[in-house]
Amino acid sequence: MTAGPQVPQREVPAPSGEAGPADAATPLSHACEPGASGDVPGTPTSTGTQADGRPRARLVGIDAARGIALVGMMAVHNFEATDQDGGLSLAWSLAAGKSAALFALLAGVGIAFASGGRRRPTGRRWTAAAASLLVRAVLIGAVGLLLGYVVPADFASVILPYYAVLFLLAVPLLSLSIRTLVGLAATIAVAMPLLSHVLRAGTELVDPVPNLTFGALVDDPLHALRELALTGVYPALPWAAYLCAGLAVGRALLTSRRTVLVVLLVGAGLAVAARTTSWLLLDVLGGRARLESVALQSMGQEEFAAFVREGATGVTPTDTPWWLATTLPHSSTPLDLAYTIGVGLVVVAVCLFVGRATTALLRPLAAAGSMTLTLYSFHLLLLSSPDLPGGASGFVLQSAVVVVFALVWSRYHARGPLEEIVARLSGAAGRAVQHGRGPGAAGALPPA
Repeated sequence: MTAGPQVPQREVPAPSGEAGPADAATPLSHACEPGASGDVPGTPTSTGTQADGRPRARLVGIDAARGIALVGMMAVHNFEATDQDGGLSLAWSLAAGKSAALFALLAGVGIAFASGGRRRPTGRRWTAAAASLLVRAVLIGAVGLLLGYVVPADFASVILPYYAVLFLLAVPLLSLSIRTLVGLAATIAVAMPLLSHVLRAGTELVDPVPNLTFGALVDDPLHALRELALTGVYPALPWAAYLCAGLAVGRALLTSRRTVLVVLLVGAGLAVAARTTSWLLLDVLGGRARLESVALQSMGQEEFAAFVREGATGVTPTDTPWWLATTLPHSSTPLDLAYTIGVGLVVVAVCLFVGRATTALLRPLAAAGSMTLTLYSFHLLLLSSPDLPGGASGFVLQSAVVVVFALVWSRYHARGPLEEIVARLSGAAGRAVQHGRGPGAAGALPPA
């Protein structure tokens, strides 16, 4: 990432509720600045004020990227995996595995913004940011566990409990430099899938993986923890690679065109390199034939074909190491992580570039992306309703409802309903730590 002068950035409401006292955002010096051409009509241009009374500016492109992730997950939840010809449907080709990964990457971006942007927190600022982050993790996890009671696992896998674990894992990462975060992301992307493959040896995959609830957490906490960390649909330990990559992006100078171009090129390079490496290993060096010969000993031909076509449920089988050479959606292999990080970086960079030039195209996405905790939860409730259609009509209906709600709500409120609750409670936790040194103390966080 490109280094530059100290330019704090704004907070980004998200599924994580990334609003809190640790944000030291200032108006940005380009199209994102309130009152400039970068404002998104019908959406708030700032979220609160700084200590000097100036509004906190918004990066419209980041909200738009969140909106894309939300729409992508809605599409996967509504459309069938295969089309009428038996091939992978367009919705799944475009979004399966990529949308959830983009959410996780943007969690890191939002955490970086909320904990000071380019100014990494230390001392009391780190403690306050950590306290705020811990409260957010608990609240997001609680929402996810409640949704687990009403959302059937064969309809959708609720990401929020896994998301909460990622928040907990982010606490010790808050003060790390961009270079360290990039190195850590690469290390996790390679090492954690290998470790997971070893630790899960001899276990069977569960499809679908049940959505976690408070009851499941209390009845068998060790099993729930294993699922959240290693065996679930969004296993937090390998997915920490997304978190680190997002934190690195959030610490960078995103008001710089050069920085955004670097993000774009790195993302494109990662995606191409991951797919090319997988092709070389599987199709040139014979890995695909070896994988198939082993896999067919435990699954039928049709089951294997569907698995390879539609993707995994968070992790791959452990009967052969050749699974680790795939880029199957939701497989959490090294190459899948590299590929989806790359795609996520490209989406973020393109949204940032478009946001600098115009916001007319981004308005609906940015409005929805500014309150994705609320809208994602609402989408899951709609999806679980027996009275609403599925498929294309369900997707169009749900998309229209969430976008219209976001456009109307954001005209009068800086945050979505659930985001506001999370922001107030996590903000109170951060301020309680902040005030431990007394008002105005050196290094204290500005009031939220």
